[in-house]
Amino acid sequence: MEQDGYLAAGYEYVNIDDCWMAMERGSDGRLVADPKRFPHGIKFLADYVHSKGLKLGIYEDFGTHTCGGYPGSKFYMELDAQTFADWGIDSLKLDGCYSGIEDMKDGYPIMEFYLNKTGRPMLYSCSWPAYVVFSGTIPNYKSIANSCNIWRNYADIDDSWDSVKGIIDFYGNDNGSFSSYAGPGHFNDPDMIIVGDFGLSYEQQKSQMALWAVMASPLMMSNDLRQIDPQSKALLLNKNVLKINQDPMGIQGKRIMKTKDMQVWTRPIMPKGSVAISILNTGEGGAGAKVKMLCSDLGLTSLGGYSITEVFTGTIVGSFKPHQYLNVTVVPSGVFFGSATPL
Repeated sequence: MEQDGYLAAGYEYVNIDDCWMAMERGSDGRLVADPKRFPHGIKFLADYVHSKGLKLGIYEDFGTHTCGGYPGSKFYMELDAQTFADWGIDSLKLDGCYSGIEDMKDGYPIMEFYLNKTGRPMLYSCSWPAYVVFSGTIPNYKSIANSCNIWRNYADIDDSWDSVKGIIDFYGNDNGSFSSYAGPGHFNDPDMIIVGDFGLSYEQQKSQMALWAVMASPLMMSNDLRQIDPQSKALLLNKNVLKINQDPMGIQGKRIMKTKDMQVWTRPIMPKGSVAISILNTGEGGAGAKVKMLCSDLGLTSLGGYSITEVFTGTIVGSFKPHQYLNVTVVPSGVFFGSATPL
């Protein structure tokens, strides 16, 4: 991450998932790292990660056990928060296995309180809404946004296009209007970027990057950077894509149109009045779909017109007025990703 340019591009957290710890707590009640996986302990690892200019994230669970069966934080939240601070942890993902959904509305804010009490800044990632969603109810996103920096609200991603499409549809449906609760310091997390793995074609990888950018999603890579394809690496480091993803207004984009195989998403971005546009073709056949969109329907309403740029290449598509049409061809399982700036 440090040597190959990912840190310079903005990827700064290295996150450990479940199963990092020993099966039992220490005699003092504190969590203990698995001695085989982490023979020098987590603080040693954090110091090394920090020496590279990176930050270290760790995993725990709100319940009595983690999803993998390791010790959970229930009844130990204050001690665990202080342990993470003492180790130099920079981010905590708190899962929700082996716990009751009715306890989460109190428990997740309690962990927030104890994390803040340590005085160490730690990004707080909550799985709270995901468990509520799968119970068949709509989460209280206002409370979640008050306590969590990022939050998972849907299923774990798999290394497949069907998984990516399912997440995109969930975000497009926007049940409970969770998009409206995204903003600086508190964002919806549709799960990891699988660009550079094995399940997506190049066009599908572009589609994930474009949609995650428009959805103002945290970008967390799940891949092996030691053997990543050069095309995938270029997508992950694309400055134009990352600029839209990291837009300082932090407004989450929304799906404004959906047909059988086509979706149109837009997101307000800087400079003021600009719009990011993703036109996604979820179809699987043919040479590509021709799409004709009235610019005013895309939110491009300034009478002065707009310059539209293709994001991945930086190529200027042209200048358009609100009454004119944007005509693009979108390949199967591919995307047109554009940025419109007022003239």
